Amino acid sequence: MDLRNIAIIAHVDHGKTTLVDAMLKQSGTVRANARMQERAMDSNDLERERGITILAKCTSVDWKGVKVNIVDTPGHADFGGEVERILSMVDGVVLLVDAAEGPLPQTKFVLSKALGLGLRPIVIVNKIDRGDARPDDVHTEIFDMFSALGANDDQLDFPTLFAVGRDGWAVRDMEKDERKDLAPLFDLIIAHVPSPKHDLDAPFTMLATTLEYDSYLGRILTGRIETGVARMNMPIKVLDREGKVLETGRATKLLSFRGLERVPVESAEAGDIIALAGLELANVADTFCAPEVTTPIKARPIDPPTLAMTFSVNDSPFAGQDGDKLTTRMIGGRLMREAQGNVAIKVSESDDKDSYEVAGRGELQLGVLIEQMRREGFELSISRPRVLFQTDESGKKLEPIEEVVVDVDEQYSGIVVEKMSKRKAEMQELKPAGGGKVRLTFLAPSRGMIGYHGEFLTDTRGTGVMNRLFHSYAPFKGSIASRREGVLIATETGEANQYGLFNLIDRGEQFVAPQTKIYAGMIVGEHTRDNDLEVNPTKAKALTNFRTVMKDDKQFLPPPRAITLEAAIAYIQDDELVEVTPKAIRLRKRWLDPNMRKRMSKATAAE
Repeated sequence: MDLRNIAIIAHVDHGKTTLVDAMLKQSGTVRANARMQERAMDSNDLERERGITILAKCTSVDWKGVKVNIVDTPGHADFGGEVERILSMVDGVVLLVDAAEGPLPQTKFVLSKALGLGLRPIVIVNKIDRGDARPDDVHTEIFDMFSALGANDDQLDFPTLFAVGRDGWAVRDMEKDERKDLAPLFDLIIAHVPSPKHDLDAPFTMLATTLEYDSYLGRILTGRIETGVARMNMPIKVLDREGKVLETGRATKLLSFRGLERVPVESAEAGDIIALAGLELANVADTFCAPEVTTPIKARPIDPPTLAMTFSVNDSPFAGQDGDKLTTRMIGGRLMREAQGNVAIKVSESDDKDSYEVAGRGELQLGVLIEQMRREGFELSISRPRVLFQTDESGKKLEPIEEVVVDVDEQYSGIVVEKMSKRKAEMQELKPAGGGKVRLTFLAPSRGMIGYHGEFLTDTRGTGVMNRLFHSYAPFKGSIASRREGVLIATETGEANQYGLFNLIDRGEQFVAPQTKIYAGMIVGEHTRDNDLEVNPTKAKALTNFRTVMKDDKQFLPPPRAITLEAAIAYIQDDELVEVTPKAIRLRKRWLDPNMRKRMSKATAAE
């Protein structure tokens, strides 16, 4: 079988999934008159709502008798673990770069992983129809990036296409070639990407790279067959990374990728990417093999998580009103299943046995996990994110540092530099980015960036773009000032009303609207000063027998601040929690009783 395996890699929102849509249509895999929703590979509800790819997915097309397996990968840095796993099962990559934005941190990250594996990328400068496109300059920047990452001579001699993935065309020469279809891309993939090595005589071996669950088939693991031939119902042994036998069984189902569907096949050969079902304990990074094989395939190490949060049972007065999955056992079981399929997440039981420490790559990754859980009916209490420190050989404390690239209008660059410097960030580069914008590059502690994005958008009037990527561990930078404002804490349980909230307007911005159910200890707003203030939004107007001219004046309330899950996680402090249910997101104090809050505050100050 003539075969090619490729991954499409790029920074977030540079057009990977849209390009795959066009490839599916033009290869004939999807009928020309068939209804295909936009970004067909983003099948997850959260992916469609957010407009980003979260999970890597496989598809395949046929072009001139050659089967091309395509893996669409996430572009956000928080989901880099998906990209690292996927690159081990392909023989080539297509690197997409936006013709206006140029190479960004995630572009550098995925490219460095690909170059380290010895892959020779094909470069596509995408979206050249943008009004601010600068394809020639971007092409030069890409070459400089290859050189800076230590690419060898073969990798530096990368072929380049210029394209508009949304319109479905790519050309080698923008001036001479006709802009009609993606045939130049397909032909380049077949000519440039080597076919996988075929060793059909060796025993069957396969490294699992993705895991998913199916209500009918059970656990489905996807990977590339390294050697031999896989057949239906053949006996299979599963080895972990150390070579220990986890289980033995049979391949009850072999699935090959045909366009957007997985179709059952009787057998598959070395080099092909398949999905396999029938085993109960196998996991990502385990080796599937014939019974006579004793040595596992070496799995590539994944970069460690840098951020952790505590997931605990919801113990608020409103617990159990919305969700049906409430216990520690249910929460722990769900988190352990997530950790099996997502190697970038680490789950551990906390000391008090009532909560779990969940470590990941960033706030977005953990936020997506929380959102998935609440949609499944879970109720949770979530702590403030904290960074994971390390110590070097001399015992010195190290903290994670991120590379932060900011594109802003020139008039807002001053406030961004000021705010970043307060967060112990060090500016590495400042250069014009075209269109009156400047590009600022910082190295900043991860803990200083928690909760800054909303403030950044406010400072730049919504026009700034920030991209972050883990850079390295460095010596501890010292204390960083946290949120300056205090909060308004409800003192009574009941229903917020117009009169009670109107009297709090001067105290600060409100988070709740009239007729919202609240409880004592719940955070209902942000104080104008730096201390917390206890208030009563349920207070009703006293009834009297007297009529006055001012009695029935209308009370206009400003709209409350919208609290999204990501905004809530970024906002809270160490003594606060986010209560997450299928129907609500609430902010609360960790200790609802005011006397307990004072006691714990004194204990913390004494430490």
